[in-house]
Amino acid sequence: MTGFDFPGLLAFWGKRYDDILGLIGEHLLVVAVALLLATILGVGIGLLVWNSPVGRSLAVTSAAVILTIPSLALLAAMIPLFGLGWVPTLIGLTLYSLLPIIRNTVVGLREVSPAIMESATGMGLSPGAVLLRIQLPMAWPVIVTGVRVAAQLTIGIAAIGAYVGGPGLGQMIFQGLSSLGSKNALNYALTGTLGVIVLALIVDGLFTLITKTTTSKGLRA
Repeated sequence: MTGFDFPGLLAFWGKRYDDILGLIGEHLLVVAVALLLATILGVGIGLLVWNSPVGRSLAVTSAAVILTIPSLALLAAMIPLFGLGWVPTLIGLTLYSLLPIIRNTVVGLREVSPAIMESATGMGLSPGAVLLRIQLPMAWPVIVTGVRVAAQLTIGIAAIGAYVGGPGLGQMIFQGLSSLGSKNALNYALTGTLGVIVLALIVDGLFTLITKTTTSKGLRA
């Protein structure tokens, strides 16, 4: 691989500006869809098992086991079933996102004071109404933190999705690694890597803003 040349990197960006923006858009889209699916599944599972010792242990343990599987191995294992491209990448990212969301949903719901729930029940609310109208809003900051952690995971793992023909900046990283010694090999690898890092920082800041704007003033630290 040739040495680093900053002017050359800037020239590389200038020539491939449209391609880089397109890959950034693909990366954000696959991460956003995976997070949406994982949030629906994770919060839903958390709501179902938060008060069941066996259920929450099974849910959290299962999600933790999935997270221990190497991403390359999991993505490769899905090729015979789903082929290459978006589908295996999306499924893999969704599975990897579940643990922090399920865990934080359960923790957030269980941290609500029993006295508050008893008061709500005494006012005539059903258990389901207490869960959705009292516990869920109070657990929201913890749940969003779980989604925030999942977002950081998926942004990084999405780059590996290029191994199975997935979308995003990983394509540039793999192209650089596969063309070691060529003129633009380092530029490809650096562009993909720096893009992932910048996206992670931007998304993390976005979740900080979301947490502040969607959390009740009374629950803010």
